[in-house]
Amino acid sequence: MARTNTKPDNQQPNAPEFLAWHVTDKGEKSFWNKVGAAWRHRDGKGYTLQLEVVPINGRIVLRQPLDEPNGGDGQNESGRA
Repeated sequence: MARTNTKPDNQQPNAPEFLAWHVTDKGEKSFWNKVGAAWRHRDGKGYTLQLEVVPINGRIVLRQPLDEPNGGDGQNESGRA
């Protein structure tokens, strides 16, 4: 997810603490599509949620990012949610 880097050039932007997923159920399968990300506020009392799209149905789930080399987008039958 794109985010404007407001840190000095020698520092990397913070990775999101959570990824936002739009989940729709079709029969016995759930389909997961990444729609945004969330970053913790500096004071630790909240999050900023940045959505790239706004779904009109289904649900939005926030999950910690996984270190998966294949990206993990799309259909998921691993039991998330």
